[in-house]
Amino acid sequence: MARSVLAAAARVARWADRALGPGGDSATTDGKATLSDATARRAAEALGLTVDQVRADWDTARLAGLIEVHGDSARPGWRLRAWDRDDSAVLRGWVALCDAWSLACPEPEDYEPAAVAEVVTAMPQVLSFLQLSAGPVPVPQLLDLLEQRVTELRTERCEVDYGPRPDAPGIPAVAPEPRPAPAADAPLQPLLDWALRALASVGALTYGEGQATLTPLGSWAVWVKLEQICVAAQSPAGNIEQGAEDMLRGCARLRPAAARAEYRAWLAARPVGSAVTELIAAARGEDALLRGLAFEALRVVGGPAEPEVRAALDEPALRPYALLWLAEHDGMDPEDAHEVLTRKEATWLWVDTAAAVADHGEAPLLLRHLETAVQPTVPALLDEVRAVGHPRTVQVLVALAAAHPDPAFAKAVRRAAFQVHKGG
Repeated sequence: MARSVLAAAARVARWADRALGPGGDSATTDGKATLSDATARRAAEALGLTVDQVRADWDTARLAGLIEVHGDSARPGWRLRAWDRDDSAVLRGWVALCDAWSLACPEPEDYEPAAVAEVVTAMPQVLSFLQLSAGPVPVPQLLDLLEQRVTELRTERCEVDYGPRPDAPGIPAVAPEPRPAPAADAPLQPLLDWALRALASVGALTYGEGQATLTPLGSWAVWVKLEQICVAAQSPAGNIEQGAEDMLRGCARLRPAAARAEYRAWLAARPVGSAVTELIAAARGEDALLRGLAFEALRVVGGPAEPEVRAALDEPALRPYALLWLAEHDGMDPEDAHEVLTRKEATWLWVDTAAAVADHGEAPLLLRHLETAVQPTVPALLDEVRAVGHPRTVQVLVALAAAHPDPAFAKAVRRAAFQVHKGG
């Protein structure tokens, strides 16, 4: 089902890989992520689609991590590279798209951003109710639940009446005027309709005839989030015969000491030169988790890896990792090694690590990672994250907004994700 939902996006992503990569035409005329008119028309002619379909599939491919835009060129994301051989990459791409459902369809006009943010924050409970219902649910029932949840959110923010109390000294007892229910401030029906249509557009549910039903794919995704299911670690047995990328994936869930033992066994089975080359190649991939693990394995290699690690300083994606490796190799305390990074390099590394956590970890781990940011305030963090130009910025911000319990924080992060998504 995930392959079916993402098939059109994957088709556009493969076209972009062929036509818009290095040496090809530009994806945009202004260096932003939206397709230029000329490129959209060219893609439509090549793929037999309308320009609107191409633009929609392009946006889906970007949100799902199937394609990444760098300046005026596009390149495939690691999920597209793994599309034919790794079902988990396809599922992770769909989950990333599902998490970004609020960016999939334009929201209703004339609604305050706060009201939209409240609905986005409340929808996980609506989805959970749909999952538990295991069948069609009438929209009026979902609207009641949404209104209750929005009321709870406002109550949690202490949006209460602080007017005079009848029992206060010196104030005459006057019956308070009845206040409308919070949901009555602005009708939630149009926002619920928007949310259900957006979730239907990404394949999470079906919506029509006054009712909504989770698809099996949507039900699976909700179940995974509710139960915080982690992908089972590949057994370390046999990793010694694997290539560097598969070996690193097999070690991803091992404890640090067990992983180092596996790295040593893997290194002992092959010439050190070719082993280092394989690890650097794995670090160049699109999976940020493998990038970090590859440099952990290179720490086990030690001195023989220094020439290739030093050469990696010229590659922006590897430079922060290489600087830390070299600092530690030169005897600096690992806790102080981050001092060798510039603010921009530290921010890029923070986003890259957050991408690894978002792809492979759990929400609490992503929230703990938030506390490691070097920026003293959330606005400063968002400004520098947006400026650093990491290709996974939108996905990281969407995942962070989905994981954070504070609606105000989540709203600010979603706004930043939307601005980056639109090329701002």
